[in-house]
Amino acid sequence: MSGEIQGRADSGGRVYQASGDQYIVEHHHHSDAGSIAWESVASVRQPTGGRAPVVLRDRTELMEHLRPAVAPEASNQIYVLHGMGGCGKTAVARTPFEDATADGNRIGLWVNAADRTSLRSGMLAVAADRGAAEGELIAARNGLRAPADLVWDRLGSSDRPWLLVLDNADDPEILQEGGWLRASPRGTVLVTTRRAAARWWSHAELHHVGVLPQEAAAQVLCDLAPESGTMAEAAEIADRLGRLPLALTLAGGFLSHQVIDPWSMAEYGHHLGDRGGAEFIDQGASALGREDARHLITRTWQLSLDALAGRGLEESTALLRLLACYGSDPLPLTILNSPQINNVVPRTRADAALRGLLDQSLTAMVDPGVRCLQSHAVLLASVMASTPGEQITEFTGTAARLLAAAVPAIPQRGPQDLRLSLLAPHTVALLRNSSETSVVVEVLEVAVRLACALHRTGDYLSAWELASAAVAAAEPRLGRAHRLVLSAHSRIGRALFRLGRFEESEAVLRRVLAEREGLFGPDDPDTLDSCFGINYPLQELGRVAEGVALLQRAADGRKRVLGREHPLTLQAHALLIEFLPVAELALEIDGAVMPLPQECALHLGSDHAVSLGARLSYAYALFRLDRFEGAVEEAGRVFADYDRRHGPDYALTLAAQQVYARARAALGDVNSAVEMLAVVVRRREQSLGAQHPFTAQAREHLEEFRAQAAARLAD
Repeated sequence: MSGEIQGRADSGGRVYQASGDQYIVEHHHHSDAGSIAWESVASVRQPTGGRAPVVLRDRTELMEHLRPAVAPEASNQIYVLHGMGGCGKTAVARTPFEDATADGNRIGLWVNAADRTSLRSGMLAVAADRGAAEGELIAARNGLRAPADLVWDRLGSSDRPWLLVLDNADDPEILQEGGWLRASPRGTVLVTTRRAAARWWSHAELHHVGVLPQEAAAQVLCDLAPESGTMAEAAEIADRLGRLPLALTLAGGFLSHQVIDPWSMAEYGHHLGDRGGAEFIDQGASALGREDARHLITRTWQLSLDALAGRGLEESTALLRLLACYGSDPLPLTILNSPQINNVVPRTRADAALRGLLDQSLTAMVDPGVRCLQSHAVLLASVMASTPGEQITEFTGTAARLLAAAVPAIPQRGPQDLRLSLLAPHTVALLRNSSETSVVVEVLEVAVRLACALHRTGDYLSAWELASAAVAAAEPRLGRAHRLVLSAHSRIGRALFRLGRFEESEAVLRRVLAEREGLFGPDDPDTLDSCFGINYPLQELGRVAEGVALLQRAADGRKRVLGREHPLTLQAHALLIEFLPVAELALEIDGAVMPLPQECALHLGSDHAVSLGARLSYAYALFRLDRFEGAVEEAGRVFADYDRRHGPDYALTLAAQQVYARARAALGDVNSAVEMLAVVVRRREQSLGAQHPFTAQAREHLEEFRAQAAARLAD
């Protein structure tokens, strides 16, 4: 959990040791709304994870060990702060970070390494800070350039020495498998983690961060709530809380927040003693001795909820249990603005309930470009663990319906949408938290729809990651033969194709086609969708006839099942004319009652995505038939329309520009073709990577036309 705690001592600042694993990842866009979603970290120059401490309690010896990390000549070192969650590792890391940056001679860089998404976003923001070009970042974001290599290349060539803090690195596997943790002669790395095993931290200097001594722990409570009791009373409460900084912070925040009927420390201790048995809320922690106080956090936040209930905000408990169904990443606030929330919290009371949670620091407001809530993972886990079993289905079901309302029913093509990107980790978390089969089905349907939406905005890597995680969470409970599970596998195959992994894509889509046909029949819409989708990798793998046959089957089947005027039928016919043999293509186009683009516009409207796609397919068909004047005219218009609607970097915009350039070259305007294809190559290198097959294809055309232009000059 993170956010402001209303402590009154020393200007209301949070005590140092309490930041611990309470953190906020803030994501800000530093460019237009259409910018890339991964440019969403507010700052890597400032620590996250709570306020800086007013007073440093204890840790003196540890600070002495860390002082060499920020010495002027320090470099090529990795320091690891390890200990249980809530012990103040993040707070400890702040002191060397602030010391390192105080004189301006060293840059401080702070990254939340709690999960793959936050780590990757933060490290790419570090690369951007150290001078990485936009094209390099786009390629890394799409998984087509090793992102860790880019980051460490930029760090290694930094013009100033630096201190990099990798905070909350509680899953060291993601550091190892991504190659994110390295030493550098240009700076020092400081890691905070719960995992202490030396095998994870080779070549690093390890330092344990434990609970506080009694006197220092008591002083923490007095710092936050100086008017609530004596040092002796504070020491007693500190001992009951196991002297864990996170628990002390929550207790001090609770005591300092009481206004109408403030509790003393003695009263707090009495109520604390009245609570039920303790339980470990962090299942990922190693078994510890009786002095471990992690389990007391559950009691502490429950006291805060009891206080809210005493103020007439019983709904705050229900709202927090609803939030616990999701993950600890930023959650768009608009998700709560839906009638579906009435199932667990009256919509008219939701705002008051949320204000209560914010007042008690049980959640926090963050702004990654849209207003969001963020709660700490430890808190959410403890809340979910303590939710009565008979209520879990009600809360997860409501959470599923709130997600469903936030994801477009029919995803549209367009620029990347930050709100959709932010929903992905919560969809996966909800799948994992759901136990009722009916709720798992609801959430999986949202996951498939969201993966499709991400795909259509060009965020292919996120679409693949979401669909893969959804399959891993849902398939063991629903079975491979479930229709939605197969749909999620299909989304994996489609995303793999766009990432240039054609063999893998074909293999996945081939299995899905066989399973759908066996389970649902040859004319089922899902089976026909598989026939349509597998054509893409088959064409790129050189199996043209096989792809055309399956695409023809999709077109004929959709016409039979859905009707000639259905968007999916028209879409299949439009794609078919891109791949038919030239002899058949001429008969298809010349024998049509009206050109396919006109037919699509008649039934769907000229602005429909299928109509626009049909125009691109038609332009390419004219090019294949050597009808270059018509191809230039049609391709030029559709390129302009894609550019206007989706921007110059969108995949279909570049595809239309490439057709337009090739048609212009065929009419003798080679110089214009070279100019346009140079743009296509550059933009594909930035978004897909230099080695992506689509980039290589455009580069081949560019080299061909440059050779033609050179030959003409020689003549």
